[in-house]
Amino acid sequence: MGDSIRLEVCVDSVASAMAAERGGAYAVELCSDLAEGGTTPSAGQIAMVRKRIGIELRVLIRPRAGDFFYSSDEFNVMCRDILLAKQLGADGLALGILDVDGNVDSARTAELVQLARPLRVTFHRAFDMTRNPDKSLESVVQTGCDRVLTSGAAKTAMEGIEPIGHLVKAAKDRICIVAAGGIREDNVREIVERTGVREIHAALQAPEPSPMRYRNEPTTMGTSPGVEYQRSLVHSEAVVRLIQVAGEPVPATKA
Repeated sequence: MGDSIRLEVCVDSVASAMAAERGGAYAVELCSDLAEGGTTPSAGQIAMVRKRIGIELRVLIRPRAGDFFYSSDEFNVMCRDILLAKQLGADGLALGILDVDGNVDSARTAELVQLARPLRVTFHRAFDMTRNPDKSLESVVQTGCDRVLTSGAAKTAMEGIEPIGHLVKAAKDRICIVAAGGIREDNVREIVERTGVREIHAALQAPEPSPMRYRNEPTTMGTSPGVEYQRSLVHSEAVVRLIQVAGEPVPATKA
């Protein structure tokens, strides 16, 4: 694809992964619990997405929601999930571990990177929760990660546009900086032009009503009322539009 912009779409279902591919995405990052920032998807989910798409499949390795300081048991869960994702045909992984002081846990991250090889590894947005982004970038480079996902330590990539640009310059050719966080049609071009990133990560889910005809409205299954009868899906048209605005020619749709 030369020097064109590559779009990775964050998905949590088979249907969304297929829509991302139809829309021209270069890759998907498969997660569960997107409302909580994403956790590791199930083995069944990974296997079915791998069966249904031909583009790159990257799997999130995050044992729970919340902070990124993990116990030894949680670290072992991550190791097992990495081996399972490899077995199920993942092309890459996204992971990240911090210490209690907000620094990259270089030793344990490097251990996970080695376990993941030959898959490519992305240090995910745990990076944005670190104490010092410049120091953290050097630490991530030393772990052997291939990519860093970041909003510039801001709520959105648009708000962190200057720090992202700084990280791109600091990274040089050592590691790929991927812009993430609230990227949409109305800001993607400015983010690409002002930061110099060549890869972007976007969550393009749109709410969609459940097809259920019978509804027991008063009863809820979680902490957010009303979500039982609402789904979030990626639509291929949204992927096409984002790529077009970003300046990427849209590949021909597969038959």
